Amino acid sequence: MVPSGQLPPATRPDLPRPEIDILELGDLTPGTGPSRPVLLDSDLLVLVSGGHGTVELDFRALPCRPGTLLRAEPGQVLRCPARLDASVLRWHADALHGLDVDPDAVPQHYQLTGEDEDAVINEVSQLVVDHRRHRDDPAARALLRHQLAVLLIRLALLPGARDAGRAPDDTDPQRTEVVTFHRFCREVEAGYPDTRRVEDYAARLGCSVRTLTRACLAVTGRSAKQVVDERVALQARRLLAATDEPVARIGRQLGFPEPTNFGRFFTREVGVSPGAFRAARGRSVQRIVRPGRPGDPSIPAGQA
Repeated sequence: MVPSGQLPPATRPDLPRPEIDILELGDLTPGTGPSRPVLLDSDLLVLVSGGHGTVELDFRALPCRPGTLLRAEPGQVLRCPARLDASVLRWHADALHGLDVDPDAVPQHYQLTGEDEDAVINEVSQLVVDHRRHRDDPAARALLRHQLAVLLIRLALLPGARDAGRAPDDTDPQRTEVVTFHRFCREVEAGYPDTRRVEDYAARLGCSVRTLTRACLAVTGRSAKQVVDERVALQARRLLAATDEPVARIGRQLGFPEPTNFGRFFTREVGVSPGAFRAARGRSVQRIVRPGRPGDPSIPAGQA
């Protein structure tokens, strides 16, 4: 079993958070209880060591048991059952600055087995031990940074992980639409709080609306406008479920000056009103999200 990290001093609000931290699942939601989702502000890697249950990541139910690996990113919402034991590695982007590692290549949900499980447990265990022993020593910063980088590289090499996270080949003419779609998604991620107009994204990418729509239809079966709206709706769900921000303020943050317009948009995309969605956050959010609703993260085949 992976040894549990001691509660780090940085869990106190009066102390700065270290760039690499070791937590337990309960440390992510202090005082909120297991039913309340938490809006993440750092990168996380979760390795389950005991118990069985379901973790919700961005409203997607992910089954967990010993050996399950979860990768979460800033901005996502996470809800974990109290009956799971896990080691949680938390870091911010500066921890990997200058190192040749891509955290996005790590699968979001993966069940470790055999030699892969043994190797990952050993590396996580060593990182936990060294963090406990050296976290206050500035000279150990490089050690922890490189241990994290090696762990992430190992996880990116897991069977099936590279195919799931590999960027499309720009030189393959048959994958032009896939490349366009990924470029479009990057622009949407950066710009959705300011605009939902596909014309604006087409101008930024130097292509036509028709090109973006054709690419989105080819990759997802949905139009470019639907892709944008689904990203906005996902952010609305995150903020409604994990914060106490007033509904009208959330709408304004997402480009809806009028609350009624935000309410109509949200109801159309999600199937319930913002108020009803928020009221149900103490129950399983998965129940009120339309089955198969686009915009939720997917699990690579064979890795659940």
